[in-house]
Amino acid sequence: MLTNVATALFGLADLWVIGQLGDAEAQAGVEIGAKFMMGLLVVFNFLRTGTIALTAQAAGRGDEAAQAAALVRAAGLALLIAAMLLLAMRPAIAGGLDLLHARGAVAAEAHVYVGIRYWGGGLWLLNAVVVGWLIGRRRVRAVLAVEVAANLVHIALDVSFVLGLRWGVAGVAAATLLSEGGKLLAVLAIAAREPPFARVFALARRGETWSRAAIGALIRLNRDLFIRTLLLTAAILLLTRAGAFQGPLVLAANGILYQLFILSALVLDGFESAAQVLCGEAVGARDRSLFERLVRAILLWGLGFGALISLVYALAGARFAASFSTDPAVVATTLSYYRWAILMPVLGVAAYVYDGIFIGATWTRAMLLTMAAAFAIYGLLLLLAAGPLGNHGLWLAFILFLVARAAGQALVLPRLERRTFA
Repeated sequence: MLTNVATALFGLADLWVIGQLGDAEAQAGVEIGAKFMMGLLVVFNFLRTGTIALTAQAAGRGDEAAQAAALVRAAGLALLIAAMLLLAMRPAIAGGLDLLHARGAVAAEAHVYVGIRYWGGGLWLLNAVVVGWLIGRRRVRAVLAVEVAANLVHIALDVSFVLGLRWGVAGVAAATLLSEGGKLLAVLAIAAREPPFARVFALARRGETWSRAAIGALIRLNRDLFIRTLLLTAAILLLTRAGAFQGPLVLAANGILYQLFILSALVLDGFESAAQVLCGEAVGARDRSLFERLVRAILLWGLGFGALISLVYALAGARFAASFSTDPAVVATTLSYYRWAILMPVLGVAAYVYDGIFIGATWTRAMLLTMAAAFAIYGLLLLLAAGPLGNHGLWLAFILFLVARAAGQALVLPRLERRTFA
């Protein structure tokens, strides 16, 4: 949970610092640019989650060679994806920002932001692999130390570039790029001290590491995770795009509300990460009793913490949200929709926990199908609610999307458990 809070500070620091300039167009440009980069990269988050699951299951079997192979194959895939993204850079930026309805001064600021951040895509992908491998080996405290250090550097660079040197949006993007590079070097140094890492370079040169069977299994796992993440990202981008049609004020306000959502989601994702590792180990060890106890315990703890965060948001979150901008109009617009930020932690946490359980058990096809059903419900709700309820309708649809995801996974879990432990 602490590691994920540190991760959330990247986006929070960017939005807060640019908000101190009192420029709604610049803040909206960072919001759209950040959403574009998220949409471009987060769909490849299977590099992290898939690596956690495969590493944890190998650890449950006590197989160090399989743990090293999981790192090698995921890193090779990350480098391949990074090369493809660089080749597609120009059309991807132009088409992506147009799809998000970036117009006028907002579009100009978004182009500045993305034009710098895009070059760090490969750094983000490799970070996802190495961090996932370390989490799968329960080296979460080491990851936390790196995240905290990287965020301190990031915040210092943000303040220096934006408020000191007055680089504006370019300063926000440059700070993120440099801090992600430093984070990658740090996690690689930690991974190099892990016993299975000694096998990495030898395995990378062996043909069986890249055999059709091994790569096919990796692709099947990652394909389901990729499409599932693509749907999740599409849901967030639809929210951003719909807000953009309502003007810079609503777009900037939704950006602030989204940061509050993502902060709570990343805190509660600690339970998802725990479920990935612990449930993955239980499946690897073929221990059904342990698996069932873990499912109950993680769900209960997650719901308790979700309710606690909602309570904190209700009592003290409005002032925190208002600090993200010095523009009175942006602050007033944010507070008019703030009630949705209060509801999201407690209503969304079950979806995160079930995701962790399904990933750890490698039930990725079932997770994809339940996500697709929830996304269809979300699309219908957007059509029905966005018109008469405006921006309130957008947030209502998004919250019900989270609830539908959890409900679908809860329904299919017993059958999958019986099949896995038969």
